[in-house]
Amino acid sequence: QVQLVESGGGLVQAGGSLRLSCAASGRTFSSYAMGWFRQAPGKEREFVAAIGWSGGRTHYADSVKGRFTISRDNAKNMVYLQLNSLKPEDTAVYYCASDRVYRRSGLTGRTQEYEYWGQGTQVTVSS
Repeated sequence: QVQLVESGGGLVQAGGSLRLSCAASGRTFSSYAMGWFRQAPGKEREFVAAIGWSGGRTHYADSVKGRFTISRDNAKNMVYLQLNSLKPEDTAVYYCASDRVYRRSGLTGRTQEYEYWGQGTQVTVSS
């Protein structure tokens, strides 16, 4: 059983920054790509960023490219999402998720390709 626990959300003014963390346990963390997704009220869950199992590749949604940075520390079983230049439209619950494919060669932003999910952390950006 894989467990993912997010932390680091909060209330921040537009233009501010936050760093989200996701602690993983339950299987070989370093062999699976990880992703961050978000869901705003009344909207579908959407892809934000993904990082390959080795950390060598990253992929971002166009809406966050240049503002958000995903990273991972395989020694600590952690994945991070640095959120900079935040906008009110970034307000959402942010979820980390673990890929279902062992050592996937590429990256995916499709929610159905992620097997395990955390409980989410709320990010609220005020204008």
